[in-house]
Amino acid sequence: MEFKDLKLNKPLVRTLVQKGYEQPTLVQEQVIPLVLEGKDVIASAQTGTGKTAAFALPILQNLYDRQDSSKRGRKVRVLVVSPTRELAIQIEENFKSYAESTVLRTAVVFGGTSIEPQKKLLDAGVDILIATPGRLLDLHKQEMVNLNFVETLVLDEADLMLDMGFIDDVKKIERLCPSEKQILLFSATMPHKVVQLAETILKNPEKVEVAPTSSVVKTVSQVLYYTPKPQKIELCLYLLRNTIKGNIIIFRRTKFGVDKLEKSLLKNGYKVDSIHGDKPQSERQDAMNRFKKGEVNILIATDVAARGLDIKDLDAVVNFDLPNIPETYVHRIGRTGRAGEIGTSYSLCSADEKPYLASIQKLINTHISVETEHPYPLDPKAKPEVHKKKGSKHRPGRKSEASKKKKKRWY
Repeated sequence: MEFKDLKLNKPLVRTLVQKGYEQPTLVQEQVIPLVLEGKDVIASAQTGTGKTAAFALPILQNLYDRQDSSKRGRKVRVLVVSPTRELAIQIEENFKSYAESTVLRTAVVFGGTSIEPQKKLLDAGVDILIATPGRLLDLHKQEMVNLNFVETLVLDEADLMLDMGFIDDVKKIERLCPSEKQILLFSATMPHKVVQLAETILKNPEKVEVAPTSSVVKTVSQVLYYTPKPQKIELCLYLLRNTIKGNIIIFRRTKFGVDKLEKSLLKNGYKVDSIHGDKPQSERQDAMNRFKKGEVNILIATDVAARGLDIKDLDAVVNFDLPNIPETYVHRIGRTGRAGEIGTSYSLCSADEKPYLASIQKLINTHISVETEHPYPLDPKAKPEVHKKKGSKHRPGRKSEASKKKKKRWY
């Protein structure tokens, strides 16, 4: 099947051909015709399957077909709600790319940066608005954005949106739009709360499920290293020197962990940058741009970057810390091996992370290959490290005076 077979108009097909898009992905094949028909859609699609184009392309075509004089004047006719700033920016880039041959205006608004430039952007008028929930509601409260003309509402990464506590905001945004509108809901997973939301706001939706969340892209090779937690940085440096090459994203569980690892890699001469929630939006975007341009080849991130970011030619993903939510592992390693390219994920597992590993392997129904040939192996009998509070005078193997005097109890 080709894009022209999906009844997309010639300007859109021509743009796609110029950009090297040859055939639609499975999610595009299934979703595009439904959106063109004006139906509500709830779609479960694995990350990296091309779902942004699945809704952007038919939306752009529908804007042409539905255009009439009463709705001209740059009113917001399409609203895309995204959970994070990075995703919102990326979605806008995709819309602009696909709409090159049109006169449609696209804008993105998000928190963490000055609201004034965004007000000016909206004041000039836009057709397609991509927004994070909080900033959108702020702008609406200040009467800087009018949602009365919205024809299509897209809720992207709905499960992440609800995990981040945006459910009330999402419901409010939906109510601010006209009652007669098309709603497209995309989610990597379909937990009960997402299904509940869909049942509340969608009307007779068509359901599309391209791949279960537990499936890992076949083009990603997975390798596991057991190592003591205190030696993870040494093992990471060893792998970067000897095994892992190219463009790399390293995931850490905490912001503190990101900063600590970044300092170590910079000290060892690596070109590295980082993103996490405590960094200003401008710094996060600069870091992403430097990484995409090849000015740095290592990006360290918390899971704010695990969803939806489309980074071309990403050679490897390193799980420095295993995630405690198994689905997050799938999202992380889905950053590489995209669009048929080959990628590799490297996971460093300490003794206390073995339960996380068990959950991951159960979810993906795969036993991840273990690499034992490295200088920092984990003792098979090792137990999770016990971290004593600072100032504690307790020494391993010695009972305190108080504990000696304690009487044994039967319960």
